[in-house]
Amino acid sequence: MTVKNLSDLFQHTLKDVYFAENFIRKNLPKMIEKSTNPSLKKLFKDHLSETEGQIGRLETVFEVLGLKPEGEECPAIEGIVKEAEELMDEIEDTDTLDAALIAAAQAVEHYEITRYGTLLTWAKLLGHEHAIAPLRDNIEEEKSADSKLTRLAEDKLNKKAA
Repeated sequence: MTVKNLSDLFQHTLKDVYFAENFIRKNLPKMIEKSTNPSLKKLFKDHLSETEGQIGRLETVFEVLGLKPEGEECPAIEGIVKEAEELMDEIEDTDTLDAALIAAAQAVEHYEITRYGTLLTWAKLLGHEHAIAPLRDNIEEEKSADSKLTRLAEDKLNKKAA
C-alpha cells in the first residue's frame, strides 16, 4: 500500500493492528498452555476472548469506512511473539517462565496501546466519528489487560521467580 497522506496512513495502521490482533489470537493459546500459574492462565484466557471482541470491533471500523477487513503484515508484533516463543523454549523454571510470559504479554499490550492511541487520534482528526467508539473500547481493554498483568507480576509472580 502506498501511503500518500494521513488517511492512507490511518488505513495502513488499521490493517497493521488488524493483522496484529489476529496474530495474537492465533498465538495466545501457546502462552495459555505454557503458563503454570492459574491466575496468569485465566488472564490469558480472558484476554483471548477480549481479543476476539477487539477483532470484531476492528471489522466494524473497516465496515464504517467502506473498507474490506484485511491485515497488513506487522513485523513488530511478529518479533515480539517470536521472542516470547524463544523464551518459552529456553526457560525451564516454571516461576521464571511465568514472569517471562507476563513480560512478553506486556510488550504486546504496550504495542497495541500505542497503535490504538494513534488510530484514535487520527480518527478524530480525519472525522471518522463512527470509528472512535470501537477504537476507544479496544484501547481501554488493552490498558486494563496491561494493568492486570502488572498487578499479578508485582504482587506475586516476579517475587516467586526471584
